Amino acid sequence: MSKTFDRGKDEIAKLCQYFATNREAFFAPGVKEAHVRQSLIDPFFEALGWDVRNTAMVAPQYREVIPEDSLDIEGQQKAPDYTFRVGTLPKFYVEAKKCGVNINADVKPAYQLRRYGWSAKVALSILTDFEELGVYDCTFRPRESDKASRARIQYFRSEEYPDRWRELWDVFSREAVWSGAFDQYAASKRKRGTSEVDVEFLKEIESWRDALARNLALRNKDLSSDDLNAAVQLTIDRVVFLRMAEDRGLESFEQLLGLSQQGNVYPNFMKLCRRADEKYNSGLFHFQKEAAVSEAPDRITPRLSVDDKVFRPILQSLYFQHGSPYHFGVLPVEILGTVYERFLGKVIRLTPAHQAKIEEKPEVRKAGGVYYTPAYIVEYIVKQTVGRQIEGKSPAQLAGKGKAQSLRVLDMACGSGSFLLGAYQCLLDHCLKWYLDNGPEKFPKAVCAAGDNEWRLTIAEKKRILLTHLFGVDIDPQAVEVSKLSLLLKVLEGESDQTVGNAMRLFHERALPNLAENIKCGNSLIGPDYFTGKLIPDADEMKRVNPFDWAQGFPDAMQAGGFDCIIGNPPYIRIQTMKEWAPLEVEIYKELFRAGRTGNYDIYVVFIEQGLKLLNAKGQLGFICPHKFFTTDYGESLRGLLTERKALSEVVDFGAAQVFENATTYTCLLFLSAAPVSTLSYVKVATPSLLATLPLSPTAMAATSFTMKPWSFATNREKGIADKLGRLTVPLGELPARIGRGSSTGNDDVFMLVERDGSFFTRRGEKTEIERAILRIPVYATDFNRYSFAPRSGELVIFPYDVQQSGYELKTESALKKQFPKAYSYLRGRKSELESRKQFKAWYGYSAPRNLEVHDSAQILVPLLADKGLYCRLPQDANRYCLMASGGFSITASNTIPMSPNYILGLLNSRLLYWRLRAISNVFRAGWITCTKQYVETLPIRKVDLGDARDRAAHDWIVGLVDSMLALHKQLSAADSESRKEVTQRQIDATDREIDRLVYDLYGLTEDEIAIVEGSAQ
Repeated sequence: MSKTFDRGKDEIAKLCQYFATNREAFFAPGVKEAHVRQSLIDPFFEALGWDVRNTAMVAPQYREVIPEDSLDIEGQQKAPDYTFRVGTLPKFYVEAKKCGVNINADVKPAYQLRRYGWSAKVALSILTDFEELGVYDCTFRPRESDKASRARIQYFRSEEYPDRWRELWDVFSREAVWSGAFDQYAASKRKRGTSEVDVEFLKEIESWRDALARNLALRNKDLSSDDLNAAVQLTIDRVVFLRMAEDRGLESFEQLLGLSQQGNVYPNFMKLCRRADEKYNSGLFHFQKEAAVSEAPDRITPRLSVDDKVFRPILQSLYFQHGSPYHFGVLPVEILGTVYERFLGKVIRLTPAHQAKIEEKPEVRKAGGVYYTPAYIVEYIVKQTVGRQIEGKSPAQLAGKGKAQSLRVLDMACGSGSFLLGAYQCLLDHCLKWYLDNGPEKFPKAVCAAGDNEWRLTIAEKKRILLTHLFGVDIDPQAVEVSKLSLLLKVLEGESDQTVGNAMRLFHERALPNLAENIKCGNSLIGPDYFTGKLIPDADEMKRVNPFDWAQGFPDAMQAGGFDCIIGNPPYIRIQTMKEWAPLEVEIYKELFRAGRTGNYDIYVVFIEQGLKLLNAKGQLGFICPHKFFTTDYGESLRGLLTERKALSEVVDFGAAQVFENATTYTCLLFLSAAPVSTLSYVKVATPSLLATLPLSPTAMAATSFTMKPWSFATNREKGIADKLGRLTVPLGELPARIGRGSSTGNDDVFMLVERDGSFFTRRGEKTEIERAILRIPVYATDFNRYSFAPRSGELVIFPYDVQQSGYELKTESALKKQFPKAYSYLRGRKSELESRKQFKAWYGYSAPRNLEVHDSAQILVPLLADKGLYCRLPQDANRYCLMASGGFSITASNTIPMSPNYILGLLNSRLLYWRLRAISNVFRAGWITCTKQYVETLPIRKVDLGDARDRAAHDWIVGLVDSMLALHKQLSAADSESRKEVTQRQIDATDREIDRLVYDLYGLTEDEIAIVEGSAQ
């Protein structure tokens, strides 16, 4: 439904006139909310471009506006009156009231709306009776004591709608929501004090875990650490499941609250769980051995002792009467997943005294936390993999009836199950649409009527789809249980106690499937066959490695050649970090995986390789993962593997844009095909959240243009410039030139001193005596900039090295003691600190004394990070300085080449060579790029023949301009007035432009090519 701003404004003006004319009729006694909705509120949002009444006749699951009948369950309304969506993602709610409700001041409807919005994690929602309209920020935790104005960010009266239409249109129109303007507005309005539902619920269940773990450890001394973790997880899962079932009408409302008001709370809770076992049949409630279930029954939780004073508050905290802001009827299963994903980042440990301690898992601690994948990423990956595999196929074809094998979708690091949930929703929608398109009345076991001209899948069909198509593995047993819980709750979405009871009577089976054969616990990367013929590690190590046998775990899938779709978000852990707690696995990966044999790689590259192995001949893989392997040394093996197999089918590159909250990770969406691909699709997306709403315009690229060398996804025009730069040039490293990284002392607090009034002091402020001759000036990244060098730390570094013909060597301990007794005495006094470093050759030397001889003859300094050319000249007395690791790199060009160092400096600082470096390097937040040796040494330096008059003139002109730049930057630093600084800066800018012009000319760029480099090409 296409609607323009002006047309919408005309419609709203007519609607307001209609309301004003018939105002008394709308306020008359007996006028119901439904009449107000139909006559006023539906047309209001249609004027904003929304297809409220489904005039497009799309299937129910695809409606962009979901209207709900007013329906109370045990005194609680089941859902908001309207849900406005993008795809299947709710963007905002509207709660409608009959005319005459005091929207401005009445507390109850505002609190009701905010509970909906906050529980569903939508940023904004609307409360209206048409006469008044309030916009609420739903990121503030709702409290019963809040005034109606709390968190209300806009308020309108109906007579204001035409004049203030722009305010409404720019945020709540369909056009604004789909373009991302709604999200931008919501973010701009967010203030301090907001607290989203997943953050608050995480705090809630973490407090439950802490209380339960401590009490269970105290009252049940025979519990092992593993059993304690399992018991706490199961108990929390059961509480959450049963409470959500209440608000969805599947269980008696407030039954858990009723339990909390009695004695023997936990034993009575277990009775309820046994009844749930009879009703639901899920592994969540599995207390008796059953022939059809391979999973062992739960023998632990039924015998536990839990104090009422601990368990009672947990149950009570979930109810309105006790201050709970949660509305579990609208809390999406996907949001529960975000909570659990972070919840699983911690584990319970038992002390020798059998006390429970909650600790962060080492891999989570090192990674800086748990990163949950946003819903729009899940949806896109599922669409590009599962969506393509199921297109045009019937449910029977997908199930493998006839000669075809059934479709199987795998997440090999499933965590809380977010990707499996996304795939499940995709399959549910697809199957329902197929039945609707092919006569739903012909499939009574699969679909049932849900109202006038509306059908839905039966619970039996939802179970069949889940058991047939979805599979997951995770090394964490608690994650496996949470994945199961999430999927089971998804099965029950839209069901009621009546529909569940009908299904049980009709099909003579319990309501939920047991997922023991679908979701498995194990190590996706290491199988038990690895240990054949090898010395098997001890039991604790084997338990931690937890090898998984794919052929035994999923025999049907593996006999069929593998999985049709593999989707997910693999772990991101650097191997050098993983060595600290899993050294055995690191060594195994080197043996098993080609991607694990190069450098200090990240474990996600191994997951990519394993995923490719597990695909069947027509399978597709979709991951969100870092894109560093595109260009890094450690990615070389994986790049080689993917390009040899022509597996690369699509890349969505987010560049430096961030996907995960509270984490800086540079990611892409990587799609691979088991069948060779001749042409791949590439697109760069600057705003990841718009992936859900804006159409992409990918570029097709030949698979043959990618090899094991660093990948560049340049356009043909950009590649043309890169090819041109390769002519008449030589890579910087082959001039020849030496490029070296700065040194690391391993403990700067010991080696760094400060001079004040002729005396030396440590960083701790302690005075010490030391020989000046052993000191150098350390150079950090902050000590130099574009064309300027000015050490400013005020520090000096102890330099215990000697110049030799072969380079620098560490002084012997006896020589140090003899030549510099004061320095030796000082260092010896801090020997214990120096010996606590991770690495060093001798206790008094640096931990990493890199390239000392290179730096002493260096001509140019290179920063680690840059947002433009930030190279500078190092003074000729370079041996007074010591380049530190944080300072970056130095370049020493051979004295055999005819080019001046200032010529090289001018080229490196030009826009052209920065453009080239940016194209091949890693780009970080705010546009910063890495300037490490592997990238800088490849920069094309235009060779000049000083015997050629034109070449010599260009060379000398650039050298002269660089000389001017060096002098101008010194003048700028010394300028004592703003006017003088301004004049000097203008000269610098003009000189910069002249250098760029000369460099473009030297490399032979056309005006169109210059426009591309400078970012102004259309």
